[in-house]
Amino acid sequence: MQPKLLMLSAFLCCIPFARGVLRGDKHQAKLQPKSFTIMKKVIDLENSPILFEDDFSKDNFHENWSIKTGEWHVKDGWCYGKYRENAPGMIVSLHAFPGNVLVEFDAQNVLPSNHDINVMWNGTWDDALNKRGIAYVAGLQGWWEGKVGIEKSPEYKLNAGTPLFDYKPGRVYHIVAGSIDGHCFIFVDGKLLLEVTDPDPIDHIKNNKIGFEAYCSSIRITNVKVRQIKWGPRDMRYEPNF
Repeated sequence: MQPKLLMLSAFLCCIPFARGVLRGDKHQAKLQPKSFTIMKKVIDLENSPILFEDDFSKDNFHENWSIKTGEWHVKDGWCYGKYRENAPGMIVSLHAFPGNVLVEFDAQNVLPSNHDINVMWNGTWDDALNKRGIAYVAGLQGWWEGKVGIEKSPEYKLNAGTPLFDYKPGRVYHIVAGSIDGHCFIFVDGKLLLEVTDPDPIDHIKNNKIGFEAYCSSIRITNVKVRQIKWGPRDMRYEPNF
């Protein structure tokens, strides 16, 4: 399927969530839930319109992505990235995705590398400084201590992390990360691993790029989808059980 931008219109709200088998040596894609829940919100994944998708099967990488740092190439339907510095080795989208969005993709470390698979959204790249600008970032097995984490660049005053995920180097993971007006989340294989609310949400109209990052790591990604998030409120309360 050729990577493409889809015009956002009302009828797109009925686009079904694609499921299927990954090509070549890719793993069997797990069936994803039709919706995800986070604190006080329900994300309607099945009806969240797909704005962009890329399975890296076509010779058009440079129509969709800009290599900012690190070494990146495409082979057999995977996008490979590696960077030896203690800094983000990044590709950044050439297309803009404003608003509340999530990024869905499959990824794994390229062994013997065993850490840091990271994704950016609501982001920018500062060409003058040659570094990431304002952005949300989420990832697996990072933050120097093997944590699932979420952070906000470039000041990094918003950070959240947990070491409780049992990460398996070399395994392919299905990752979904994004935010709703600063309420950030990351799901892995359908399970919520971390959420955090930014008291000063990023301007997601002005800061609208996505990207992928290898931080002193070697990774590969495929089956990228960017979705405009459809969501609704979720009533949460206790009933006394005593």
